Amino acid sequence: MEIRHATAADLEALAEVEGECFPKAEAATAEEFAGRVKYYGNHFWLMFDGDRLVSFVDGFVTDAADLTDEMYAKAELHQEDGAWQMIFGVNTLPAYRKHGYAGELLKAAIADAKEQGRKGLVLTCKDRLLHYYAKFGFKNEGVSGSTHGGVTWYQMRLTF
Repeated sequence: MEIRHATAADLEALAEVEGECFPKAEAATAEEFAGRVKYYGNHFWLMFDGDRLVSFVDGFVTDAADLTDEMYAKAELHQEDGAWQMIFGVNTLPAYRKHGYAGELLKAAIADAKEQGRKGLVLTCKDRLLHYYAKFGFKNEGVSGSTHGGVTWYQMRLTF
């Protein structure tokens, strides 16, 4: 398995994997990924099985302490020298789940954020995944202000 950052050549694969992992109302499109990769392709951690994208983690960096819905839509809000690494998505194709691939990518994102001198990482998730992210040191801060996709999200934070 190869791990690398995203380039414009990955847009269709990113949208395909995202579409298999999230309902349509929550999934980013290739067009949305184009903006994200343009502004912060180095904050995507992609895992490939041969030439097939099987898992990825992405998100931008900001000084804002909380993850907001506006961040998903406005890639230009990325601040390369920001304090917090936001995580917008943790995606693994169904056939590749339960092998630790998403965990490897999360660990890579955590290590990079630490090395870059960030305060930590912030993500939102559904209640059924709270225990999963807790294994990596994320603490549940309660219901998020996010209403992305019309779903209840919980904000979790890992502080260094």
